[in-house]
Amino acid sequence: MNQTEFQGELGRLHPASFGWALWCCDHRRDEAEEVLQTAYLKVMEGAARFDGGSSVQTWFFGVIRRTAWEQRRRRWLREQILGRWFTQQPEPRPEPDPESLASGSQNGRALRAALSGLPARQREVLHLVFYQDLTVQEASRILDISLGTARTHFERGKARLRQILTEQEGIA
Repeated sequence: MNQTEFQGELGRLHPASFGWALWCCDHRRDEAEEVLQTAYLKVMEGAARFDGGSSVQTWFFGVIRRTAWEQRRRRWLREQILGRWFTQQPEPRPEPDPESLASGSQNGRALRAALSGLPARQREVLHLVFYQDLTVQEASRILDISLGTARTHFERGKARLRQILTEQEGIA
């Protein structure tokens, strides 16, 4: 793949890449924007190189995930060094815009609540497969886990999600 095709593929993947960055940053938009920008910078500077061993999407999602992890670690260290974790108050959540309120259906809220009840690795695998339209194999590469482990998290996550949603349906 030549440089022009590679850049075109990265451009085509931008919306999905931003969605994955949001997920990796716990839906903090400003943090996700910074992570994605840093990931693009790594690619441009050659710090992250595509070797063709997987799809561009799988490779770039891995770059985004590692960049988000590095950013979280730097923030945590900064807070520890400065002692802010003793005095830091949680930031108020911004008011949702009308579009997000309209799209926040009862089913969507139930699904998000059920997803939040799953272990982190299961949530990540399910997000990559269902929301980013990746295969379990591609998700395993992005998360840097074996394919068998990814399949286990995928199946257990689906089963637990089904159980939680069924229980909620019985309550409602």
